Amino acid sequence: MPGHALVCMLLTALLPFANGAGTGKGKISAVFMFGDSMVDPGNNNHRITEAKANFPPYGQDFPGGKATGRFSNGKVPGDMLASRFGVKELLPPYVGDDLELTDLLTGVAFASGGSGYDPFTSVPATATTSTGQLESFLDYKEKLKELVGEEEMSRVVSQGVYFTAMGGNDLVNNYFTFPLRRHQYDLPSYVEFLVSSAVNFTMKLNEMGAKKIGFIGIPPIGCVPSQRKHGSRECDPLRNQAAELFNSKIAREIDRLNAERRVQDSRFAYGDIYYSVLDLIQRHGHYGFKEVTEGCCGSTVLNAAIFIQYQPACPNVYDYIFWDSFHPTEKAYNIVVDKIFQQNLQYLI
Repeated sequence: MPGHALVCMLLTALLPFANGAGTGKGKISAVFMFGDSMVDPGNNNHRITEAKANFPPYGQDFPGGKATGRFSNGKVPGDMLASRFGVKELLPPYVGDDLELTDLLTGVAFASGGSGYDPFTSVPATATTSTGQLESFLDYKEKLKELVGEEEMSRVVSQGVYFTAMGGNDLVNNYFTFPLRRHQYDLPSYVEFLVSSAVNFTMKLNEMGAKKIGFIGIPPIGCVPSQRKHGSRECDPLRNQAAELFNSKIAREIDRLNAERRVQDSRFAYGDIYYSVLDLIQRHGHYGFKEVTEGCCGSTVLNAAIFIQYQPACPNVYDYIFWDSFHPTEKAYNIVVDKIFQQNLQYLI
């Protein structure tokens, strides 16, 4: 049976790669990412949505200058974390027609631009909800089981590292934009609702086989160009306070989960993106940035995603912390990912 023999030969060649051979981190089999546009590498490309980035000027500094659907000028945190863990250099989207077996064995991203922990957040952007991303993970497990068998699928899943990075859209594009949730909750109560939803998401992921989960907090959303105060261009304090409140509560929940689930050989880590980004803004000169209040592609709510399709970017992107009116540049992401990896995420190794 030459076809069967060919598949066996292919698997024999690929399994050492999946086992982390040559990385020095043999227990990390794969990296998986859930979240929003901060970590979406192109899952929205084929959706009918405004939240997509598979066109210039996005991707101008990505390998080959290709706009892949990543919401930046180059790589995004999922790619960088996969590299830091020694797995691979790019973390591909799960939704697409060009995934290879090596991609499935070493991890993919399920993140969708416009998503959040609140299911209502995904509705205006027609994004994949957080629950939908978990359903995609179940589909991934079935697909991998068909290709390599249940034992190998279980090994990849149990030895993988998982990240979730959501919450900013819940505040910026939901609570502070539409009246529905503001009629139902005051801000502290809504944050409690988000924290509860995020914990439920994390526990479901854990129950699906994820043993090592990194939780990326909400950045200082009041300091992104589109959310700064008009005129003064100061950071919006209420939006930042909401992000800080969420982060402080979720960090406590992560500590609780670690205490409760230690016997199940599960690990949870909180990645503090808030103060890492704030440090870039406050000490921008130290990091080689000149522009902190404006985006390289513009600074209003309409200077992001499909609204800047084929528009020219600034000529000096390396001076900017923000690429568009919401998302950082590759240079800024690299510095932030290094910080949170060194401070918190090495616990997952």
